[in-house]
Amino acid sequence: MDVKVLERLSKRELIRIILRLEERLDRMEAQNGELRAHVAHLETELAKSRKDSSNSSKPPSSDIVTPPKPPKGSSGGERKIGGQPGHPRHERRAFSPEEIDQTHTYALEVCPDCGGELERTEEPPRVVQQVELVAKPIRVEAHCAPRYWCPHCARFHRVALPPKVEKGGLIGPRLTAQIATMKGACHASVTTIRAYLRDVFGFRVSRGQISKVLKKVAAALEAPYDELMAHLPREARLNVDETGHKENGRLLWTWCFRAEAFALFRIAETRGSQVLFDLLGEDFGGVIGCDYFSAYRKYMGDCDVLVQFCLAHLIREVRYLAELAPGKALRAYGQRVLEALRALFATIHKYTEGAYKEKTRRHWLAAARIKVVRAATTDVPLVKDAMNLAERFRKHGHAYFTFLTTPGVEPTNNLAEQALRFIVIDRRITQGTRSPTGREWCERIWTVIATCAQQGRSAFQFIHDAVHAHFSNQPVPSLLLHSP
Repeated sequence: MDVKVLERLSKRELIRIILRLEERLDRMEAQNGELRAHVAHLETELAKSRKDSSNSSKPPSSDIVTPPKPPKGSSGGERKIGGQPGHPRHERRAFSPEEIDQTHTYALEVCPDCGGELERTEEPPRVVQQVELVAKPIRVEAHCAPRYWCPHCARFHRVALPPKVEKGGLIGPRLTAQIATMKGACHASVTTIRAYLRDVFGFRVSRGQISKVLKKVAAALEAPYDELMAHLPREARLNVDETGHKENGRLLWTWCFRAEAFALFRIAETRGSQVLFDLLGEDFGGVIGCDYFSAYRKYMGDCDVLVQFCLAHLIREVRYLAELAPGKALRAYGQRVLEALRALFATIHKYTEGAYKEKTRRHWLAAARIKVVRAATTDVPLVKDAMNLAERFRKHGHAYFTFLTTPGVEPTNNLAEQALRFIVIDRRITQGTRSPTGREWCERIWTVIATCAQQGRSAFQFIHDAVHAHFSNQPVPSLLLHSP
């Protein structure tokens, strides 16, 4: 407005103009604040959308849905499929003569070109070993027990069938183990198993009969499962993790306890610390490797248990702050913590591989650990994510470095996460369970499959041995390696 015009205005009119300008300025400031908050919200959402398995707790399978495009000029697609140059050749071991059921020899009587007489050379013949199903891969047995009459006591008598026949019924131990392996290890449905037995074995059986077979297997695996359950609190080191489980639309939780020589699964109705109290008790003396979930922190605090929080989870969270978090201050804070963690692992590798004195090793590892804690707890931006991480280190920072002072403890919880991958796959295929009976079956068969894989044993053979012993009223074999 022109100065001369302002000079002609009265004091009251000037006040009105100033008030209108102040109102307009207030509106613009409020609008600016709303826009800033909206931009901050959009930046946060954009950062969250960029999370993957490398900077968060998302599973690696989530990266497959929208895989990142390879950078221009990369040679990612130039490598040929199959064995790579420089890798050792791997070939299947040939069957020994004792393993071969029948040998066919193909001879030439005369030369195929000129019809002349041939002389056999000393060169070894060309051998192709072929494995084939027999036309009828099952054997049907009839177990007869005639009925007898005793005229002296006026009673009928019948000889008792062997326990293996009586308890097994229609399906014997080996076929029972085959069905259990298909259901537990191959994620096959009852309908699929029924069709397979019909089409491949020529054996027709009802769905109900297959369900009865699975219940018998669950009963056979009860003793070895309970033995592992009783042994769990005596383990020196355990890696623990949990994942969701569906049962008729209800959310349950599958807990995995990964010990040095076995893995045990438990489906519980809660994800809380009560599961840890029930299975490990209040006097657990070992070390628990786990993530930073609240159930483990409560169990750690109430029972004074030694814990190793997963450093892989922590590094992924810090990478998110350093690379994707909105705000320069927050990203700089994340980068500072990430560099301190990298320096820690560089120190670990240096003083693990080199021939250093134990006193020197402890000194440098302690110094590297202190740098991580200082980086996380000093000059913390007044942002929720940074303040939460700093508070975590103030309260439980020591639990991230248990592996430095306790031999045999892993810095990550990868062992339990690897054991749970099979369970996640099974959940996607089978859609969970429908009853406590199915829940019991899953707990026991998953435990057997994971433990046998961990010990280098055949899960099918163990199931067969357990079923055979159960049907014969004999002690069921153990899943503990030190047991006879």
